[in-house]
Amino acid sequence: MKRKKLLYIGNALWHKGMTPTTIHTLSQHLRDIGFEVSVASGYHSKPLRLLHMLWSVITHKYTVDAVLIDTYSTTNFWYAVWVARLCRLFKIPYYPILHGGDLPKRLVNNPQQSQRLFGGARSNIAPSSYLMHAFTKPSLQASQPEGAQSDTPQFDNLIHIPNSITLADYHFKKRTDLRPRLLWVRAFAEIYNPMLALKVFTNIVKKYPEARLCMVGPKKDESFEKCKAYATAHKLAVDFTGRLSKAEWIALSQDYDIFLNTTTVDNTPVSLIEAMALGLPIVTTDVGGIPFLVQDQKQALLVASDSVEQMVTAIKKLLEEPKLGQQLSEAGRDKALGYDWESVKSLWLKVLS
Repeated sequence: MKRKKLLYIGNALWHKGMTPTTIHTLSQHLRDIGFEVSVASGYHSKPLRLLHMLWSVITHKYTVDAVLIDTYSTTNFWYAVWVARLCRLFKIPYYPILHGGDLPKRLVNNPQQSQRLFGGARSNIAPSSYLMHAFTKPSLQASQPEGAQSDTPQFDNLIHIPNSITLADYHFKKRTDLRPRLLWVRAFAEIYNPMLALKVFTNIVKKYPEARLCMVGPKKDESFEKCKAYATAHKLAVDFTGRLSKAEWIALSQDYDIFLNTTTVDNTPVSLIEAMALGLPIVTTDVGGIPFLVQDQKQALLVASDSVEQMVTAIKKLLEEPKLGQQLSEAGRDKALGYDWESVKSLWLKVLS
């Protein structure tokens, strides 16, 4: 049988020192199950990246069976808009993969572009129940004043396919007696609020002077310099590792007992799925799709965005209640089982075949 050819459009920047994202892992998974996958784009310059994405659609217009488009809520949203426009022009089936935690705001703020982008898709792939709800009529109408008419588009061409990991790569370590050793893994960017981790750690070391914080991730904006300066000014024992490979930070995680997630905007962060797979009890902000991924007191402790006080309280609770940490560790691993690629790949085969 002829192999189906796919063009995958997204930010393929792992060769530029950035953390590998879905386009890296999913493209390889799809190749492994029989698809021929081309990827664009790896240009660091945003204008060049957009041009390369558009040129890739043009050059593949007669040879690809479908186009996958990583779709975010920041300025990268416009990449998807323009790529989808070309796909419609050339009558190529396309599938936006909905990653942006703020995509519901795009539906409100850019209704016409959203209608064309998402309404013209063969299907929209929603990795989270959060975006499944946000893109459907009942949830959008619920946010409108009674009697008001909304121009916000609604869609019925959504398919839920979770983000996935290769579970065998993640060695599970059941945490019992937790130590004040905190791990943070994300790119240093303002929307991920890395400064919150440092402010929280400043409070933790007052009660636990032996505490350690490790922050893993590449520099994305000036927040990295701000965090380094803050740690130096407050004489904090913080390890800034920079970008590590997945294997490197997985190995590093064995020496830490609590995973911090401080983001202000999110959808279904793979880093939380990875932390659960590793058995790390999680303390996370409750933004975007996170409450759809983990339940408070079951797989994680959820706190308000940018709340130093609540995050400190949650960490202390874990350190003072060993049974709670053990419960979160075990329940998190059980939750991660559903995100294993072996469980998810049949969904992709059904959609693309």
